[in-house]
Amino acid sequence: MILVTGGNGQVGSELKVLAEESSFKFVFTDYEELDITNPDQVKSFFEANAVSYVINCAAYTAVDKAEEDQEKAHAINVEGALNLAKSCAKSGIPLVHLSTDYVYHSNTQNVPFKEDDYTMPQSIYAATKLEGELVCRAMHELTMVIRTSWVYSSFGNNFVKTMIRLGNDRDKLTVIFDQIGSPTYAADLAQAILEIISKHDKGIIDDFKFNEIYHYSNEGVCSWFDFAKAIFELESISCQVDPIETKDYPTPAKRPHFSLLNKAKIKSTFDLKIPYWKDSLKVCLEKLKKA
Repeated sequence: MILVTGGNGQVGSELKVLAEESSFKFVFTDYEELDITNPDQVKSFFEANAVSYVINCAAYTAVDKAEEDQEKAHAINVEGALNLAKSCAKSGIPLVHLSTDYVYHSNTQNVPFKEDDYTMPQSIYAATKLEGELVCRAMHELTMVIRTSWVYSSFGNNFVKTMIRLGNDRDKLTVIFDQIGSPTYAADLAQAILEIISKHDKGIIDDFKFNEIYHYSNEGVCSWFDFAKAIFELESISCQVDPIETKDYPTPAKRPHFSLLNKAKIKSTFDLKIPYWKDSLKVCLEKLKKA
């Protein structure tokens, strides 16, 4: 049985779709069913359920709000992750822990980040996510960390849905052009995670390869401005989009100007094919039209 925490989030919701045709059994929990910040609840859950794998999608992801709500961000992103790692370690259960590109922050980087590049989080959200990675890996040797970026989906709230809503309501928008990365379609990430778990379960990949940090985002590169333009073009939205710099749109939390992820490691290790970001965006937009 695969336990998915944060089951109502974007990746968790996409995993629910895939679970319908999967040979694995799944249990999806959110805060109401399992409060991962409560160590007794986590311990009891593992004692009562025959868990074989854990995919931790639970996270405090309100980047700007985290600057004020530091205690809650730490509780979920660090303490909650550690509680899961402890129970996984006790029973030898592999843990897949999702993290973020925001752990990287460099003013000189101009090539995609590799997993062993220097981390330097500049926000509470990023710092707690990095700490969560560290405590999980220190506690449990069967922890796979997957750092991803700019996640969107047909489920939940995200940049794609926001742009469609604003684009249909307004004649003109300004979007940041000097933050560079790559979008991640949550459905693609969910599919990749299940492929990795399936290969590990069948013995195709060993524990040594599981106990690593990996990157996953869609192929290609863009700015938030480019992303917005692509959404409007594919949706035939006539709203004008003008590029602005980060300094012209100040936020409580700092975002990295460049956080493009190198995916060579995850592709070669698990023989994964990663779709181009615009192709996946088209798929997501079609799903939204049918919703």
